[in-house]
Amino acid sequence: MISIKHINEKDIDLCYELDSSTISFWTKKQWASEFKKEGIKVVGLFISNVVIGICVFHVVLDEAQINFFVVNQKYRKKGYGTYLMNYLIKQCQTLNINKLLLEVSFTNTTAEKFYNHFDFYTVGKRTNYYKDGSDALLKEKKLTTK
Repeated sequence: MISIKHINEKDIDLCYELDSSTISFWTKKQWASEFKKEGIKVVGLFISNVVIGICVFHVVLDEAQINFFVVNQKYRKKGYGTYLMNYLIKQCQTLNINKLLLEVSFTNTTAEKFYNHFDFYTVGKRTNYYKDGSDALLKEKKLTTK
């Protein structure tokens, strides 16, 4: 059974474990810091009671920034990422968000294609943004609210 649930600070270990086994984006301390930020929302994609995906987004007024989006590698290309992104877009529309933003590594062509599928457009670039020296593409999706 697939479900999406809000995750809170007590689930930092869960977040850190999935992160460490996929993209190794944040340390445990960075995860703790993220949960303390005002406007942060964290949702997990679960099959039964096992987390297979996580999305962290930061709401500021009528915009939201995706700070973290990952699906466990063995569940990729099976529609789970799409399921999670569709949920996020609907949540943003409910919150009257007009614009959804994210950054993705220029070298991560799989992720870029995934985001392009949802009509995210490249609006800028940050040079040498990631630890490995790769550039970040700034992407934006305009949302129509009800």
